[in-house]
Amino acid sequence: MKNKPYLIAEIAQAHDGSLGILYSYIDAVAQTGVQAIKFQLHIAEAESSPYEPFRVHFSKEDATRFDYWKRMEFTLEQWKGIKAHCDAVGLDFICSPFSNMAVDWLEEIGVKIYKVGSGEVNNFLLLEKIAQTGKPVIISSGMSNFEELDQTVAFLKNKNVAFSILQCTTAYPTKPEQYGFGVMQELRDRYQVPVGFSDHSAKVSTGIAAVALGASILEFHVVFHRAMFGPDGIASLTIEETKQLAEAVHEIHVAQNSIVDKHNNEDFSAVKAIFEKSLAVNKQLPAGHVLTFGDLESKKPKGYGIAASDFQKVVGRTLKVDLLQWDFLKEEDLA
Repeated sequence: MKNKPYLIAEIAQAHDGSLGILYSYIDAVAQTGVQAIKFQLHIAEAESSPYEPFRVHFSKEDATRFDYWKRMEFTLEQWKGIKAHCDAVGLDFICSPFSNMAVDWLEEIGVKIYKVGSGEVNNFLLLEKIAQTGKPVIISSGMSNFEELDQTVAFLKNKNVAFSILQCTTAYPTKPEQYGFGVMQELRDRYQVPVGFSDHSAKVSTGIAAVALGASILEFHVVFHRAMFGPDGIASLTIEETKQLAEAVHEIHVAQNSIVDKHNNEDFSAVKAIFEKSLAVNKQLPAGHVLTFGDLESKKPKGYGIAASDFQKVVGRTLKVDLLQWDFLKEEDLA
């Protein structure tokens, strides 16, 4: 059986710098049925500067984007505890580094899969650092065209890095006309690697459709409530929606890997006997009457007269007996 689609619940900055809230997300996500939980490891001094602008100026307490990343930080020891808690509740720990220093930390933490965000796909310094770990990589294609992706793919293949690519649109929330489901097949054909979908639509239906269309990996943001403070809430699924998505994906997986043999309908024999019908007459008819199409009706169940499917065989034949309205028509009634 084909492997079940790999579901990654992205927490990103939904914890708003609170270690307690982050742990509560781990516990909640562990109950949804997804396989992995993903974080972002930000080290402000290593990745940013006071000159970095806000993508969306949402913060009520941070003067600069650098200040925001600083407030989102956890210590190396805290990250080790986060990874250990993910292990304890049965979730794969996946993380996106945004600096070479973050890669060093993740190696010490014990990450098994690296996620490269859309903004880092052409950061070859970071890609080189990740490639040196020998770990598999998932890359999002959100901000990259095919020419740029070709360069990244060539780099990863040259380094013998195992990787997969997610179709992604950097829009929050993503509108249906921006999903780019068809790009998944283009990515698969062009690069011959596993492909998936990174979703920012905040809709369960989007993930279901992506999996039905062949996504082997599905990543999506998760929040406790879309009205929560932070940059990604409006583009995230809730915990309850995540449960619904995981259940739907499981059902799709079973359906895609189950063969229905339309040459054999033996399993429906009993039901067919109930639903299929026998021929009857729709009016009182005397012996000697020559049956016409207008004399016939079909009635349940099958087996109490000539099969309704054989009506053409009785049209034009003569009755040997009198029949009352709604009597079943039997072979012995006909000359």
